[in-house]
Amino acid sequence: MKKVDYRSQALKILPWVCGKCGREFAGKNLRELTVHHIDHNYKNNPPDGSNWELLCIYCHDNEHSRTLDAEWLPTENPDKRGGPTTTHNPFAALAGLLQPKADKAKKGEPD
Repeated sequence: MKKVDYRSQALKILPWVCGKCGREFAGKNLRELTVHHIDHNYKNNPPDGSNWELLCIYCHDNEHSRTLDAEWLPTENPDKRGGPTTTHNPFAALAGLLQPKADKAKKGEPD
């Protein structure tokens, strides 16, 4: 079976720019540009490069870390739970503080 060097193929047909952060590569730092398989199947290497994107090593690591992190995160959204999340209302007495002095005097309240 012939080994397909998809990295060299990708470098020939795709611009040398990270698909996530937009950083451009040339010369010595070209080694930091990696091929990411969009469908995460490293065996799916169409000759037109439709399953590839070039990512810098940092964005490539981040892309795979997000997938791994998602496996450990809860599927339930805690913000969707019913009921109030807090019981304190800092503005509860605000209406009374904003009443004009004349209204307070009519009610017999001190200044």
